[in-house]
Parts: sequence; structure tokens; C-alpha cells
Amino acid sequence: MSIYTNLDHFSFVDTPFYYYDIGLLQKTIKMAKEALGNGPYQIHYALKANSNRRILNEVLKFGLGADCVSGNEVDRAIEQGFDPKNILFAGVGKTDKEINSGIKHDIFGFNVESLEELKVLEQLSKTSGKKTRFALRINPNVDAGTHEYITTGNRDNKFGITLEELSLAISLIKSLEHTEFIGIHFHIGTQIIYLSRFKEIVDRCNEVQGLLLQHSFELPHINLGGGLGIDYGQPDKNPIADFKGYFNCFKKNLVQLPNQTLHFELGRSLVAQCGSLIARVLYIKPAEKTSFMIIDAGMTELIRPALYRSHHFIQNLSSQEGSEVYDVVGPICETSDAFARGLSLPKAKRGDLFAIRSAGAYGEAMASQYNLRKAAPCIFSDDFK
Repeated sequence: MSIYTNLDHFSFVDTPFYYYDIGLLQKTIKMAKEALGNGPYQIHYALKANSNRRILNEVLKFGLGADCVSGNEVDRAIEQGFDPKNILFAGVGKTDKEINSGIKHDIFGFNVESLEELKVLEQLSKTSGKKTRFALRINPNVDAGTHEYITTGNRDNKFGITLEELSLAISLIKSLEHTEFIGIHFHIGTQIIYLSRFKEIVDRCNEVQGLLLQHSFELPHINLGGGLGIDYGQPDKNPIADFKGYFNCFKKNLVQLPNQTLHFELGRSLVAQCGSLIARVLYIKPAEKTSFMIIDAGMTELIRPALYRSHHFIQNLSSQEGSEVYDVVGPICETSDAFARGLSLPKAKRGDLFAIRSAGAYGEAMASQYNLRKAAPCIFSDDFK
């Protein structure tokens, strides 16, 4: 029986709360690994999607590495038991303190985002007395075909080194003594649903690798980032992303050198569908053009709709009778605090339970305490066994 049809499980929990289906999470990770297959490949889980400790425990069981974008994420990964030799540290704004911490823990490597950052990494490595590994993040100027706020591979985005800067980067790398150049890194954005966009990454990667080979750089690692999208509209019909199509795009088109390992950074596609935000109706407020359904969850628990105008499937767990059009809104003192507008749903009443689906990624991870809201608790499917 689906947890969403057995409301007794939820009756003792104050809303709002995050609900995680551990079985679906495990199945998703398993299918991702099977789609990738055996060989010189490694998946790194992107902690920015969801750094909940219980989620990380499940990820760790499958032997995934960690993709981190802050010093605290690196610390969390190490605390949870990830091998430092399988931790990547990316991000455009690493502080000296964060870099030194990564050096101290001897993590696998840093994804360097600018020439100045590379100079800083070289100096801090020299001071530490350790040789540090790094990959050069390339901005390939590829349109990810996703929301502009989550596009990271265009020329005017802040991420990575442009193709025009590559010759300068090569000259700098040749002068380094305390850092080791081990790879190149690409990441063009997230929630990418057109696999053809990934083929464009491959084309740029082949081009860059060819240029580096001319300078005698035969790199042991290529990091192809992540960004694979999910089906927000039909989470029950399509609970698992097209991992096979995604990985095959790289396997079939990338010129992979002998003894070269390919790395992938997956977050949303692994954890989004296993999570839902469960909320309760506070009030139904008639208005001139619609009715406001005011629920007790808001942008403080799931900011994506307010920030990106993103769509989540919204499900009435208490009733399937009748139909009415609602603006589904939260209690926060911002007009943008809305999950959907003009949405046809089963007729709702005060006290009904609702699930906002596909909230396992960038839900809890982006939560805030604006309006002095308390952090929403987490419930896991195996809590009910």
C-alpha cells in the first residue's frame, strides 16, 4: 500500500514535514549504478541537493563519492563516512579556510573555477607542504535549456574558465610545483531534460582534451558534471530518471583515453522523487477570480516555486471528490509564497493533508527560518515498519 493512501502514518506528525521514501531512494541509486555499468566510472553524489544525514547514509551504502560546494559540505561528507579520496570540492568562492581544510583532509581534488583560485591553491599547498590535486573547470558556453537561474555553462555565467582563457591556464599550469593537474571538469546546469545538451558537453570536452594532448597533458580524470532532470509533472509514472540515456550519451561520444576515469555528479536525479513536502490546509479563502488554499507549508520549506516559478505535482491526500480551481499558497508574508496558481484539484477543506511531490532535492537543503519559522522535521518510510 502506498504511504500516500494510508494517512494513519501521518496522523501523529505535526505539519509541515518532509517525507522520504527510502525504498525508492535505494531503487533509484541502484538503477543509476546499473545504467552506468562496470568500468572506469565514478558517481559522486551532490550534497547541495540534500545533505540530510539519513539520506547520506543511504548514498554511502552504494559506494558513491561526494561532490561538495562548501567547506561545511566537505566536513559533513567526512563526518558521515565518505572516504576523503572520493570527495570533490567545487564552487566559485572557496575561502582560504575551506581550501586549507580540504588540503588537510587530503581530499581527492579541487575543481578550480578561475586562474586566481589556482594561484591561491598553489600557494596554500606550498604552505601546507602537501601536493594538491585539481581539475580545471571549463565553461563550454553551452546552453543547458533550463531556467536561467540554474544555467551554469554559458559564457556570461560566473562558473569556470572560458575557452578563450585556456591558453593562459595551460601556461600557468606548466609553472606549478605544489599542485597536480589531474583532470578537466564540465557542468552546464541542472534539471536538463534534453539529452542533446549533454552531447554538446562531449563535443567541447573532446575539443579541450585534444588541445591539452598537444601540450602533453594526458589526464587521468574527466568530470562531466551532472544536471540530469526528472519528471516533476508525473512523479508516479516516471519516478526514475533516464540514467541509461544519460550515461550512453557520454559513453558513445566521448573520446576516453586508456586508464582514464569518468566522473559524474548527480544530485536531483537521485533524491528528488523520493521526497515530498506534507502540509495541511489551514484555510480556504474565496477571491474574485479563484480561491486561495492556504496551507501550513511555505517558501521556507520549499522555495523552488517562488524562486524559479517551478512546477511540483500537488496531491490531495484526504479527498478525491469534486473539483475546484485554487491558488495554492503558504503562510509567509510574501506574495511570491505560492506553490501553484489556477490549479484544478479535488475540492479541499480545512484540515486536509496535501503532498507536494518531488521535494527530495533542493527542498530541505534550501529551507530557511524566515518569519522565525521552525525547521520542518523529517519522516522516513521505514519509520513505520
